[in-house]
Amino acid sequence: MPVTAVLTSEEATGLLRGAGLRVTRQRVATLRALAVHRHATVDDIVTSLRDELPKVSFQAVYLVVADLLAAGLVSRLDLPGQASRYELERRDNHHHVMCTGCGRVEDVPCAVGAAPCLHPSDTHDMDIAVADVLFRGLCRDCRQRSAL
Repeated sequence: MPVTAVLTSEEATGLLRGAGLRVTRQRVATLRALAVHRHATVDDIVTSLRDELPKVSFQAVYLVVADLLAAGLVSRLDLPGQASRYELERRDNHHHVMCTGCGRVEDVPCAVGAAPCLHPSDTHDMDIAVADVLFRGLCRDCRQRSAL
């Protein structure tokens, strides 16, 4: 996973306090890991925390992620045939593109710029707030491998 950003412990602590959550080592470490590892599964998060928190369990990370989701600090990305992935909530109205060969996931800015980007032909009397868009295709590396 590519490195994308650094979140200091102080910044993570501020996010937790701002969301009304108690500050714990696991929560701070998870937020910091998600700043570096975009679109991370719980397995990815646990692996990235092993140096800092060698005894961290999968159950503990699942509980932390659930708390961060409920507080609006993290978003869940559910992709077909894959474990749920998580990313810091940036409130930037972006979508995702996924390689169907290797599973790589990248962010794609919203073409329209304002939620909900798409408008259904029938809302069934619902106020639509978000349209999740997932583009799927083959990345350059997978296309080159399949051409061999």
